[in-house]
Amino acid sequence: MAVFPKKPAKILIRSTNWIGDAVMTIPAVRSIRNHYPDAEITLLALPWVADVFKKSPWVDKIFLYEKKGRHHGLRGRLRLISELRKEQFTAAILLQNAFEAALITFLAGIPVRGGYTTDGRSLLLSHRVKKSADIAGKHQVYYYQEMVAGLGILTGDNRLELFPGKEAVTSASIVLNNFVTTRGKRPLIGFNPGAAYGPAKRWPAEKFARLAEIVCRELDGIIVVFGTDADNKAAEVIRDGSCRAKSVLDLTGKTDLSTAMACIDLCDVFVTNDSGLMHVAAALATPTAAIFGSTDHIATGPWCDKFRIIRNSMDCSPCKKTHCPQGHLQCMEQISAEQVFKAVKELLEKLPPQDEGKTE
Repeated sequence: MAVFPKKPAKILIRSTNWIGDAVMTIPAVRSIRNHYPDAEITLLALPWVADVFKKSPWVDKIFLYEKKGRHHGLRGRLRLISELRKEQFTAAILLQNAFEAALITFLAGIPVRGGYTTDGRSLLLSHRVKKSADIAGKHQVYYYQEMVAGLGILTGDNRLELFPGKEAVTSASIVLNNFVTTRGKRPLIGFNPGAAYGPAKRWPAEKFARLAEIVCRELDGIIVVFGTDADNKAAEVIRDGSCRAKSVLDLTGKTDLSTAMACIDLCDVFVTNDSGLMHVAAALATPTAAIFGSTDHIATGPWCDKFRIIRNSMDCSPCKKTHCPQGHLQCMEQISAEQVFKAVKELLEKLPPQDEGKTE
């Protein structure tokens, strides 16, 4: 086993590119911090991932990799390499598996570069870690922890945690406005109808709308819909399909990730597809009802204590495809709003008393 330097002065961690994956790297990043308490740790991350670590005590700096801006194209990559070279990092730990991550740190002259031997990048790594034979059957939290352990880093617990920050908490209170004052009287239920990895991961918006109707009627609940601009249409379907449109607050495309995190932290239950925000909810210990279709609920399910997985087990699942190969998405279509509502109720019944629950 290759062992990293005992006391590297400056460490660069290459973050993963998706929000959910970034959340699942949190225990590994914390392990790196605890193993090297005196090192200056910088996280190289894409802008839409950076908020996951913006207020984290486990990193000292965030270096934005602006692929769609100043680091776009070959000239932009060369600019990034030059900028990293000037920082004179002692070591790089590559949580991202891509060949590019190894190439950039190699060309930036970082002398020690560790990561998994994926994507044909072994020759670019000074410290190589091979995947264990059984890693595919474990949750991805273990995937990243095992990688840093392979570098000789002592790993800690696998607990997820997020730090939205005071500014985000204030923004969340403003965004939710008077809905927050009803907490304890009316349950606040977060809906996340989107998922970046293709339609096979998305429970139909019409079914979310049916669930909203049941939640409003049976629980007098308030629905907060999360997502990006791409989820505007789904939010509209949910609002229009609800019996009480005034009880549905559409936040799709209206918040940054930090504010969304703080809003999710205020939810009593979060109903979601397998997505980045599902992992955000899990890291915030928000009770989570996760709807799974094409993806593996063992490897990428919510990493928290209070959750329910709702899935329709089929011979073809998990296919891990972006689009249903059979063209009918039966694994999602056969999940009813009533099934998901049952999970919501079970999660609500297990919540602690309000004054011992989430921070206001």
